[in-house]
Amino acid sequence: MILINNLKLSLDTDFSNLSPVIASALKISQNRISKASLYKKSVDARHKDNVHFCCSVLAEILGDEQKLIKRFKNTQLYTPKKYTWEKAELGERERPVIVGFGPAGIFAALTLAKAGLKPIVIERGKSVDERSCDVDNFFKTGKLNPESNVQFGEGGAGTFSDGKLNTGIKNPRIRTVLEEFVRAGAPENILTDAKPHIGTDILKTVVKNLREQIISLGGEIRFSSKFEDISFNETGINHITVNCENIPCSNLILATGHSARDIFSMLKAKNIEMMRKPFAMGVRIEHLRRDIDTSLYGAFADHPALGAADYKLVTHLESGRDVYTFCMCPGGEVINSSSEPHRIAVNGMSKNARNGENSNSALLVGINPEDIEGDDILGGCALQEKIEKSAFKIASGKVPITTIGSFVFGEDFKIGKVKPSVKPDTANADFDDIFPKFITESLKKGIVEFDKKIHGFADKDAILTAPETRSSSPIRILRDEKGVSPSLFGLYPCGEGAGYAGGIMSAAVDGMKIAESVIESYKK
Repeated sequence: MILINNLKLSLDTDFSNLSPVIASALKISQNRISKASLYKKSVDARHKDNVHFCCSVLAEILGDEQKLIKRFKNTQLYTPKKYTWEKAELGERERPVIVGFGPAGIFAALTLAKAGLKPIVIERGKSVDERSCDVDNFFKTGKLNPESNVQFGEGGAGTFSDGKLNTGIKNPRIRTVLEEFVRAGAPENILTDAKPHIGTDILKTVVKNLREQIISLGGEIRFSSKFEDISFNETGINHITVNCENIPCSNLILATGHSARDIFSMLKAKNIEMMRKPFAMGVRIEHLRRDIDTSLYGAFADHPALGAADYKLVTHLESGRDVYTFCMCPGGEVINSSSEPHRIAVNGMSKNARNGENSNSALLVGINPEDIEGDDILGGCALQEKIEKSAFKIASGKVPITTIGSFVFGEDFKIGKVKPSVKPDTANADFDDIFPKFITESLKKGIVEFDKKIHGFADKDAILTAPETRSSSPIRILRDEKGVSPSLFGLYPCGEGAGYAGGIMSAAVDGMKIAESVIESYKK
């Protein structure tokens, strides 16, 4: 089988019949092509008068494929790599326990379940259907359930997001994760899109189906179960406490998200080694979807093959600060993602169709450990909480918003063509009363710089919603090359909350890697 790269194809290409395209690229007869399929597809919009797809395709060619590879530099032999699920015997040992059922916890549980180790999953939040009811009620009334919300519950924070699956990591497990998503109900195009996404509406079904698969393999999922304490001696963990009940445990995968600050505090009290790490905070920026589509795709903006446009921007300011966009949600909405009373935190969310009125993105400022006052290992968490409390107070419990016209150009606040999508209520606020000055000044400069890259980014009607504080964890729970905490044998920190991932895919892959380490310990 041959992989042909860098094929420039029209937006009107019929991807159900790629033989003519391959025959033209390889200068052979279509009769020699026994099989053809799309491998990867991305949009090339660098030139607005020639927006097209850049694709890689797979083909089985009758005859000597090596001769074709020698003739064409963008071709290579392709051999699919199949992930092998490890197996182990549980025997008389305690079942492994996973705390957290977000992407890392789900794929750690799936890997352990396929190995035959019958994992127990502890999740403080509710199942996705019950959780969705709590989230919908919060959006309508503002009444928060601290244990069932956008941050806590089945699927983790990613369930109420764009379901974005692109990642900067290179790992052979990525394909396996995508295939498991498809088997669980995700659209098949996530296997071929260069920037795949599922959408929150479909993700809810996907995580339920993954849960049912884990249960069918002997796993157990305990919802509304809060991890409260961990007991250990010089040889390692002996039990954990969940809802005041002691559960025997010698292997614990800690896959809590970065919003579980109470877990960080508990680990600190237990002298579990952690370190500060760089993170970021900022706002959500919201434009009209049609304006972003037109700016990026020009006259091709309405082409049905494209869908809503997305972007990823970064600038390095003279101050040394980085400002960048993150988790862009085309055709999505900004959501109140608070998980604690009297605090405000926001995020973005899209459905699979990405056909909402607005497009939004996190607009973040990089924060380094040396930016945090004092020597408290949890100083970054404290800064997050301070900002979230200030946001709640300044807006009297509503979600703080402003416009670029007001924030960047000093004009009087007024809502223009862009209407804020966040629910239930908003209030105009001075962001200088919410953030440290280095964040607001960096945001202002970043917006001006990004307008040079995307015309209209600094549209005075664009809405800014604050604060986006949960983009990444400000701490890392240390682990060795086998994934084990150097402070406590049997503790495996994992995923975004532990500081080892930055999105659905990297968290899922980290969950698999750590589960493989646990499997090895059972083999021994």
